[in-house]
Amino acid sequence: MATPPQPQPQPRPQQGAGPYNPYTAPVPPQSGPPGPGYAAPQPYGAYGTHPEPGRYGCRLCGAWPAAHATVRGHQGMIVLMRFLSLRGPFCRDCGLATYRRMSSDTLWQGWWGPLSLFITPVTLLMNLGPRAAFRRLAPPAGGHRPAFDPGRPLWRRPPALLLMVPVLLVLLAVPALVLLGMLVGDTKLTTGQCVRNEGSWTEQDLRVESCASPRAEFRVTGPPCAAGDYIADPEYGPQEFTTLCLTRLGRAQGAATAPGTPPSTD
Repeated sequence: MATPPQPQPQPRPQQGAGPYNPYTAPVPPQSGPPGPGYAAPQPYGAYGTHPEPGRYGCRLCGAWPAAHATVRGHQGMIVLMRFLSLRGPFCRDCGLATYRRMSSDTLWQGWWGPLSLFITPVTLLMNLGPRAAFRRLAPPAGGHRPAFDPGRPLWRRPPALLLMVPVLLVLLAVPALVLLGMLVGDTKLTTGQCVRNEGSWTEQDLRVESCASPRAEFRVTGPPCAAGDYIADPEYGPQEFTTLCLTRLGRAQGAATAPGTPPSTD
């Protein structure tokens, strides 16, 4: 009996010819440097490992040195309020940028509530501690991305300038009001003026009036005082210790006297 013919092996197609066949022989690995689109992973910083074992870099950029600190903010919403915080570690630049941004927002968002009026200044004072810690750090290095730009100092930002305007007005208003009160409330009498007494004779309240006015009661005269004259309180004297005399102006018999006028001794 004749043996049937054996099938002849078919030649295997070359890689890349015809449609893709997952069972074809794999392409051997290429030797040599990687292509231009490939970038090998970079080590941490210039040393390959963190220079302070057991510690982490900045949470925002990965750079070191970094300080463990918490920056806080506050928002007042009339009845409600929000307490904000961002925990480190932060490098110097990212920490200052976070401090300035959150403090600047607190300056104009934190006052809108009865309790927030007291919480906002406390929050701003608490941020001074992290700010001092960030400023003591060396420039950041070895991060996986550039550090944040700290930007302008807090006192040069618009919210701080808007807050400084009313504060300066209040600081200037206090001495201005005191000076105005001294000028308006401190009445110094001179001889020849006419006054009326709005108070009692133990608590005098002398007001200057025109001598032609029917409200005028006394004429200011200098010492020595004549019989029947009244003595003005020393505070109305030029040096607050000079005694002035008050001579009653002539009145028609039976005319009514103003309140506070002492009884006549004529």
